[in-house]
Amino acid sequence: GGNAMGANRQGMWMAAGAIVVALGAGLASASSESPGDAPQVRSTPPAHAKNVVRLATYNVLNLFDAYDDPSLSGSYNDDCYSYDKTVRAKPDNELEALAKSIRTLDADVIGLEEIESRDALAAFNAKYLQGMGYDYVMSIDVLHERGIEQAVLSRFPIKQAMVWPHMDLEGVHPDHVGNYKIRQAGRDIAFSRSPLFVRIEVPAHTCEGQDSPYELGLFVVHHKSGGSYGYWRDQEAQGVLRKIRELQAADPNINIAVLGDFNAEPEADSIHAYLSAGMRDMVTPPGDHDGYYTHETRRAIDYILMNPAMAADAQDAMGFVFKTPIRAEGEDYRTTPSPEGFASDHLPVVIDFVPIDR
Repeated sequence: GGNAMGANRQGMWMAAGAIVVALGAGLASASSESPGDAPQVRSTPPAHAKNVVRLATYNVLNLFDAYDDPSLSGSYNDDCYSYDKTVRAKPDNELEALAKSIRTLDADVIGLEEIESRDALAAFNAKYLQGMGYDYVMSIDVLHERGIEQAVLSRFPIKQAMVWPHMDLEGVHPDHVGNYKIRQAGRDIAFSRSPLFVRIEVPAHTCEGQDSPYELGLFVVHHKSGGSYGYWRDQEAQGVLRKIRELQAADPNINIAVLGDFNAEPEADSIHAYLSAGMRDMVTPPGDHDGYYTHETRRAIDYILMNPAMAADAQDAMGFVFKTPIRAEGEDYRTTPSPEGFASDHLPVVIDFVPIDR
């Protein structure tokens, strides 16, 4: 990512000329089933049917390369994890495990969180994902102090990409939340990590019976982490919803999905904000969430939400969570080494849908 400070207050966009890479497939086994898991949590993903598009979100836990770029480096200790000023490169064994997970998943479009840069993702794609068909790679620097941003890998053309670094939201940061002192007290609330918005076109005849191209708009989000920052996540959700309303006002039939790491469980106000605005949760089971999770802490914090237009096209869709190797329930990442095959502390969330406007 480059220096985009001058564009803080407005959207930055780039017409997405693809980084085209020749890419190579293969399936792999996943971890064993756990008896307490909800049926949506699958150790082996269902095979990718020919008549659907597979859409996924995956927080890949610090996909940083070995090249230090001071303009991309993080600068402080985040709420939940400690990072050096220059974040370490993702270890080779985690990169190999991540590639295995992505190959097994076989998604057509993946929204990714915790990516260092477009260059880092393109290098990973070229080295580890040859033959998978991810000819379109997109990520834009969002000026985050930890140096992370969102990204997309796609088999279909990306027509547009946009971010809103540090876009002002509503209100100011409080002094305290409970006993927790807010470091940003008194400052205007803004996106911690701007969403990445992309327009993707699924070409006609990609799927059986699909006679015309299918366009979808994706907001890939990584909302603010930390238990005391619920108010911040609430404002970030409202900021995304304002952008969605603008798009829907211009085109009432536009297909939109918001996917990513929301850092909020299903009962949280920020999730309710999306749902009460008409977004539909396509994967989380309604009601009882026992045994349903997307993170190794056994919380559900990653989602795929769709607006009514897209949800109508996905009404028969099958959603699931791909259970890749993670620590056992109750194990602490600070004291328990990650298991063999560990790629990330998050699990991919996935939905298959038919790309035909209904």
